[in-house]
Amino acid sequence: MSVFENSERPYVSVPVDTDFEVRSTNAMCVNQSELDEPLYTKWKYSLAGILFGIILIKSEVISWYRIQEMFRLQSFHMYGVIGSAVATGMLSVFLIKKFQVRTIQGEPIKLEDKKFNKGQIYGGLLFGFGWAMTGACPGPLFAQIGSGALAVIVTLFSAIVGTWTYGLLRDRLPH
Repeated sequence: MSVFENSERPYVSVPVDTDFEVRSTNAMCVNQSELDEPLYTKWKYSLAGILFGIILIKSEVISWYRIQEMFRLQSFHMYGVIGSAVATGMLSVFLIKKFQVRTIQGEPIKLEDKKFNKGQIYGGLLFGFGWAMTGACPGPLFAQIGSGALAVIVTLFSAIVGTWTYGLLRDRLPH
């Protein structure tokens, strides 16, 4: 008899969700003292978010016009930004593997292989269509709203509803 079944009810081995590439054994562990800290002590995170938003705005990657130029193949600007981000990510992963970099807590970083499935194609197409129609991807939504593009609130609300719907239907979607 298999480890996953007994005589009354068979158990199915469920694949591990590998949505996150980098894993740490204590990644979700938080000290209670950290949770009890007042919000004003976490100024560095707010500062990093504000700086990131300024960079998004100044580099024009949140511009609806730049995004439309990309999808119409009229400009290299967005492809250059995305390409440099991919190259930076590839270099970072290479260096993490080569030098066996550890987390701040000293734990080894484990990079797990991802299994390809056709649901990724459907999800990518759906994401691309949404990005092309709204001129916004989830990352810079808040920067767009902060820069005065208040119509993007509808996109933010739609992204939240879409994420919630995916959570409900995930088990019934193709994979």
